[in-house]
Amino acid sequence: MDKGQTTQKTKIATKDLVLTGLLTAIVFSATMFINIRLPISINGGLIHMGNIALFLTAFLFGKKKGAIAGAFGMGLFDILSGWTAWAPFTFVIRGVMGYVIGSISHANNKEGVNALYNIIAIIAGGIWMMGGYYMTEVILYGNWMTPATSIPGNIVQIVFGCLSVLIAPMLKKAIKHL
Repeated sequence: MDKGQTTQKTKIATKDLVLTGLLTAIVFSATMFINIRLPISINGGLIHMGNIALFLTAFLFGKKKGAIAGAFGMGLFDILSGWTAWAPFTFVIRGVMGYVIGSISHANNKEGVNALYNIIAIIAGGIWMMGGYYMTEVILYGNWMTPATSIPGNIVQIVFGCLSVLIAPMLKKAIKHL
């Protein structure tokens, strides 16, 4: 491999690392600073723009960046916002969620802007998220009934996140011009 190839690979790797870090920061910021606490459930609940940021990341950049941005962005939110006990669970749940959404939205060579694939991706990722957080609450609270009170809030989060399906085509066009 000559020096030109090495330099080109380094530039691509650096650009990829910077983009992934930026997407992670966007997911974190959207979760941390744009949220509404719900007055339901024992531990409340939280609707945040982080879901939209995560879904858009997975739609537009694929499963790997979706997984990394979801895991690290929302895991960091848990650590810095007083939900520390949730952080390891969130890391796994949101990482897998980003991977699933990115995988489905890009199935059959779709570019992440096909509304039907994106809705299916959100449903699959949402089912994973609700199941993952239900089991997390079973572990943290030690019973099977208390976690059921979080299901309505989780459904609201997923439905709210569906706004990303409308935003994705516009962002895809904007990204192509960069």
